[in-house]
Amino acid sequence: MLEKKLLGRDGTKLTARTGYAGGKKQGDAGRVCYHNLQGIADYGRLGHAEAVALQIPRQSIGDFANLYFEMFVKYQIPGMDVYDRADPMDKGPEYRSIIGLPGGMESPLFPAIEKANNGLMKLVAGAGNEPDTLLKRLVYVMDSNAFPFHVAEVYHQFHNDFQSPPYGYVPAQTAMLFLRPWSFHDGKSNGC
Repeated sequence: MLEKKLLGRDGTKLTARTGYAGGKKQGDAGRVCYHNLQGIADYGRLGHAEAVALQIPRQSIGDFANLYFEMFVKYQIPGMDVYDRADPMDKGPEYRSIIGLPGGMESPLFPAIEKANNGLMKLVAGAGNEPDTLLKRLVYVMDSNAFPFHVAEVYHQFHNDFQSPPYGYVPAQTAMLFLRPWSFHDGKSNGC
């Protein structure tokens, strides 16, 4: 985890949460949920993208932004080189590339994002419910005040399908270490 690597955080000091952002709507009672058989507050239908929220000290924004842009992978398609997300098989607006900052592109933090990007991707102000960014070399910069983050379900926390067993498998010891100390969602369920 980047928080551990760059900021030396662990246990109850970790702030990273998986969730959803960038949509214009919420379900009843403010819910935003993962795809489900009941179709209740489905994040995709509500216009949200998958996202991770964390608290980053102002002086570390550039370091995190550098790592964010390093995650884009170069693909060679006949006639062009494309930089895009590591899993191009995930298609649809739920997987679009977004960055959220208080104030969006008007944020005093935005210059650090621009510098880290170094012209790699086109940075565009997000307006909510945008289409997929696949093959567009594009990142939407969202105003996190206007498009707040919604924490995902517990089973989506602390896993990475690219580097660990898929779909939320967390060894019991790890789950206890991470989930119990910080009383998930500050003691509140996301309602899903």
